[in-house]
Amino acid sequence: MKIKDTLNLGKTAFPMRAGLPNKESGWQKGWAEAKLYEARQELNEGKPSFMLHDGPPYANGNIHVGHALNKISKDIIVRYKSMSGFRAPYVPGWDTHGLPIEQQLSKAGVNRKEMDVLDYLEECRKYALKQVDMQREDFKSLGVLAEWENPYLTLSPEYEAAQIRVFGKMAEKGYIYKGQKPIYWSPSSESSLAEAEIEYQDVRSPSIFVAFKAKDVKGLLPEDAEFVIWTTTPWTLPANLGIFVHPDYEYSVVEVGTRKFVVASEMLKQVSETLEWENPRVLQTIKGSEMDRMTAQHPFYDRESLVMNGDYVTLTSGTGLVHTAPGHGEDDYFYSRKYKLDVLSPIDNRGYYTDEAPGLEGVFYDDGNKLVCKWLEEKDALLKLDFFTHSYPHDWRTKKPVIFRATPQWFASIEDFRENILSEIEQVKWIIPWGKTRLYNMVRDRGDWVISRQRAWGVPLPIFYAENGEAIITPETTEHVAHLFAEHGSKIWFEREAKELLPEGFTHPGSPNGKFTKEKDIMDVWFDSGSSWNGVLNARDYLSYPADLYLEGSDQYRGWFNSSITTSVAVNGVSPYKSVLSQGFVLDGKGRKMSKSLGNTILPSDVTKKLGADILRLWVASVDTEADVRVSMEILNQVSEVYRKIRNTMRFLIANTYDFDKNTNGLSYENLRSVDKYMLVKFNELVKSIRAAYDSYDFMSVYKQVINFLTNDLSAFYLDFAKDVVYIEAADAADRRSMQTVMYTMLADLTKLLVPILPHTAEEIWSYLEAEKEDFAYLAEMPEAKEFTDSEELLGEWESFLGFRAKVLKALEEAREAKLIGKSLEAKVTIYPNEVVSSLLVSLDENIAQLLIVSDFSVSNEEAPEAALKFDDVAILVEKAAGKVCERCRRTDETVGKDENEHLQSLCSNCAQIVKNEFPEVLTVGFE
Repeated sequence: MKIKDTLNLGKTAFPMRAGLPNKESGWQKGWAEAKLYEARQELNEGKPSFMLHDGPPYANGNIHVGHALNKISKDIIVRYKSMSGFRAPYVPGWDTHGLPIEQQLSKAGVNRKEMDVLDYLEECRKYALKQVDMQREDFKSLGVLAEWENPYLTLSPEYEAAQIRVFGKMAEKGYIYKGQKPIYWSPSSESSLAEAEIEYQDVRSPSIFVAFKAKDVKGLLPEDAEFVIWTTTPWTLPANLGIFVHPDYEYSVVEVGTRKFVVASEMLKQVSETLEWENPRVLQTIKGSEMDRMTAQHPFYDRESLVMNGDYVTLTSGTGLVHTAPGHGEDDYFYSRKYKLDVLSPIDNRGYYTDEAPGLEGVFYDDGNKLVCKWLEEKDALLKLDFFTHSYPHDWRTKKPVIFRATPQWFASIEDFRENILSEIEQVKWIIPWGKTRLYNMVRDRGDWVISRQRAWGVPLPIFYAENGEAIITPETTEHVAHLFAEHGSKIWFEREAKELLPEGFTHPGSPNGKFTKEKDIMDVWFDSGSSWNGVLNARDYLSYPADLYLEGSDQYRGWFNSSITTSVAVNGVSPYKSVLSQGFVLDGKGRKMSKSLGNTILPSDVTKKLGADILRLWVASVDTEADVRVSMEILNQVSEVYRKIRNTMRFLIANTYDFDKNTNGLSYENLRSVDKYMLVKFNELVKSIRAAYDSYDFMSVYKQVINFLTNDLSAFYLDFAKDVVYIEAADAADRRSMQTVMYTMLADLTKLLVPILPHTAEEIWSYLEAEKEDFAYLAEMPEAKEFTDSEELLGEWESFLGFRAKVLKALEEAREAKLIGKSLEAKVTIYPNEVVSSLLVSLDENIAQLLIVSDFSVSNEEAPEAALKFDDVAILVEKAAGKVCERCRRTDETVGKDENEHLQSLCSNCAQIVKNEFPEVLTVGFE
């Protein structure tokens, strides 16, 4: 027998190297075979429910890191809630309709306009389902557990039927109407857009000042006066029908050379400088209200422009006179209604001028800028042409500019229930406080919702038309359509004639001949996903509505958060969610937006193949998602180092509890040593704090606390001196079992606490904890924080000891630098304490030399020698310990060589006694 054979050296097959990329798929396969998700659901049957409703990602392409951040965050929450006394089913979903799928088919050579519509829709459906399958595998590879085999898809017949019923209820309440007013129109998509589908990019635009010659001035202005307007959209001038002035502003008629111009008095100085007017002379002033219903001559068409009053006119820029094209501007349209101006919009679906703009037929609107400016110059109406860069709305899918264009569209009137939505927003718990303000302001300021789209791939608007053109939307017709959709899917809308889609025997006064037609437009995809509370939460009996939590990216304040609360309040008067958590965007390591053109994208699959999904999950927990977050392979490699720290610490705990059975070897709290009680109380505080962080969705706090505890409380203190106990003491010694009791408790409970964030690693650790009855860590319950007697007093004492220990470590370091000692076990430490420190060490009743990892420790009442390192409450003298080094415990001890047995001469008295008791054969045969 060798001396090392008498030590209780840690033993474990748990590998130091994780090998996550190679192992994780095996764990995932095991979870699927064991039906782990379903097993957890069965365990939680009858418990209080927690509903996290999944916002549907768009089914197009492999997932990106933003998707991973979102789904991993949801999985962390659902796993934690499921292990904390809640029934927390998680039904993943996909948004499967809309333009991007049509665009992908177009790129693949599919021509929508040359195909039968049903064949085209089938191609769209097959493409969407293929994307769903691809993304599902991507999400599963991240370790996300969910109802993967029964997700919700917005293209499924039952979902489409639920969406139709939401529409029907809104129509029944009078919220749905058809109107022609300017809305965002995307020429590149050939469709209307909702506000949620708009993003802003900088563009270079023309800036022009134009003079409109006065025509009828009611005798209040010179007959040859000219009204000066400013615009950045010259292409809209063919649609100009008027000029707005503010009724309360004062306007000046100024003489410049031989011409007389009308501008707001307050803007005269600025306009004069811009137009380089020299010595403009004010001839008269006039109130805007006096100019109401004057007329001007259109600068290049033979028609009049009406001068009108509008209190929306400002003096922040321009001239105080606003060019008005009701067909191309929201304010233009709204304020011109009382003047009954026509709504002229001479632009077609693709952005080209129609014959309503003579001389520009077939010209793309943006090219119209140049032609219009040329005409204005020829008519001597162009006073100034300049260019400037500004933020302009773009289609968030095609990234191309959009325009305001008046077309017949279907709208949901927000105005009718806006206050109800705002009231519900006040009731929601906003995890990120500014989220409430953001959504509140959006709803407060938004116009009516354009819900129609001029596309093919989507849910048809269930609207019929009578022979006289009257729209038919009745509870009877929408419910019948919903029933048909539930049975056949929305494709039936395209398979059958209008008459066949109406209830048997349906009649209408507007159709005396019994003939009907049907709407060709589809619904906005935000209406699709915004109906998920009805298509999912209300549709499945094991889910509940409203949901406890919606969690998505911060862009969803304008998207899913917005459309969902709109439809839910419209139909039921309540928010579909009780609380909302939003997350920032994922940027690269330099804080730049990820894009293929920059070459800075990172696919989750790249990370899982190189580092493992648990590293990506640990990164998710490490970042502050309230703001935008950064990721790069360098950042992930740093996270990998932190993971290694976690893994190695857990491995040490496994290895040093290899011969410990909690049922037979575990000690009660009362029988633990003081230092072990302290560590258990300290760990208990960690459990309480981590549970609170999970409860408030503060994963970064969980991450920081775990790392801090492993680094400072365990590695730097408790496990630092642990070897001198668990390796050295007899296997069944009380001190050793006391420490193992705490080690095992921390090991098992830390594993449970790590399951939500590091499920693969936690399950691997769990497979080594044979005393635990659950087959998987995920089937265990989260540890509960316990109450220990006198814990505050205990913590206070040991925090004081750690302060004392820091001073001893400083003294040891100085002795090491002075070459007095090498390792700390070569040292003898003598302290000269004041009464407080002395009382502290007595009350702890511990082997202080062992805690400090020194060979000899003594307390002296004498005056401290000059060589001692002095502090306010203690002086510390470090000397070389007397004696020889024990070959078993490596302490320097004067009892080494003193044992009467010749075979124990190299051991100290403590080690000699352990060997006599545990390995008596050594007494006769000795060591090898």
